[in-house]
Amino acid sequence: MVNHFDSWAEIYDWVFAWKREDVRFYVEQARRSGGPVLELGSGTGRIAIPIAQAGVEVVGLESSTAMLGEARRKTGSGTSHGHPEWIEGDMRDFSLGRRFALVIIPFRGFLSLLTVEEQLDCLRCIRDHLAPGGRLIFDVFVPDLNMLVDDDSTPFYVEDVPHPDSDRRLVVWHHNRFDNHNQINNARTILEEVDSTGEVVRRLYREFQIRYMHRFEAQHLLELAVFRVEELYGDFELGPFDEDSTDMVWVASPAESD
Repeated sequence: MVNHFDSWAEIYDWVFAWKREDVRFYVEQARRSGGPVLELGSGTGRIAIPIAQAGVEVVGLESSTAMLGEARRKTGSGTSHGHPEWIEGDMRDFSLGRRFALVIIPFRGFLSLLTVEEQLDCLRCIRDHLAPGGRLIFDVFVPDLNMLVDDDSTPFYVEDVPHPDSDRRLVVWHHNRFDNHNQINNARTILEEVDSTGEVVRRLYREFQIRYMHRFEAQHLLELAVFRVEELYGDFELGPFDEDSTDMVWVASPAESD
């Protein structure tokens, strides 16, 4: 079965080098939990590696073989002190035979689940892997209602991202096609690799799907999966969620079922 995230492995760290504001938040939450921590959709280790470096035991579960290979390349395949344990697996259906003080799904990874059934399967697996007193933390974006009704098919410019070790840069463009009936964004990212003379030396296309969620939809989903919402933050500085928030940072724990 094709995993669309495999094609991201080579360039993921470069494309998302700007994404840093959530790292400190998740590391601090991991420290407070005391570990062990399970990260679902761990990718190339953007969050799991700093957690391990902070001295907290962490397991990274990732469905993409290529992304997991990149994570192992950066840290080695062992589980020595300061290194995560990497496991290839599907967040919709996993059984690790152990429990965790904290389960996290950073950077909108939960939105890769495209149906309510898949979302509930994931949440049930999480419940089965949380230790007593354990918590789930994940973040998703707040849907932009103006964008959802925009039928402009023109790709829009996102940003320039310099390469960390060369004079090249990526010019990042994005294109959305919204299926508002199913709440799915069929997204395409266009990446132009530009050299120091301004010449485009490579153009890449990466496509993916995400299922966007609204505030009360997410809350009711958690309640349906027998979770209790402890906090909803509007950013990674623990600010309140309000009408100007662009992120939803959910903190939940298993509730007692009837």
